[in-house]
Amino acid sequence: MERHRVQEMMLLMASKIRKITNTISDDDVEKFLEEILKAKRVYVIGAGRSGLVAKAFAMRLMHLGMQAYVVGETITPALSGGDLIVIFSGSGRTKTVADIAETAKEIGAHICLITSNADSRIGRISDCNVVIEHQRDAVTDDAVEFEIRQMMGEHKSFAPLGTLFETASMIFADAVISRLMEITKTDESSLKNRHTNIE
Repeated sequence: MERHRVQEMMLLMASKIRKITNTISDDDVEKFLEEILKAKRVYVIGAGRSGLVAKAFAMRLMHLGMQAYVVGETITPALSGGDLIVIFSGSGRTKTVADIAETAKEIGAHICLITSNADSRIGRISDCNVVIEHQRDAVTDDAVEFEIRQMMGEHKSFAPLGTLFETASMIFADAVISRLMEITKTDESSLKNRHTNIE
């Protein structure tokens, strides 16, 4: 099997993420920002690696001074109308997460889904969807196709990298925080004041 430098793999991922970034809808992003800014509290959830991205996003929202919680944590309060639940799910149909989304909808919370599949169980009940797609170029060379499938996490023997969805979602979430800092006129020193000081 051909060997690649780690830096080459990073550059391939960065190239793919740049293409993905250019497909994200401005309207969807604006709707997402509006939902966050008008929410009483923001709850986040995701399964697996998407859950780690969700937790990182919740931490940054807290640093911004917002009330943010991770669904399933022991100190997370009950959801109510006027709250927002932000879901990170590439498929938009992970059963455990979809069940929670439907319960949240019944309670009266708003739902925003960060996904590759808006036409999904969660996407169809969401108040806003931000689509982060896997953009695949047409490939005629079978060997190159194999490598792309590995990088996209579509080949089972190359599981450690998984898909680019989580990586692109993490970058998107951090960019959203940067935009919220501009909107709320919050500077970095304010964030540092809310950073943990007991580690």
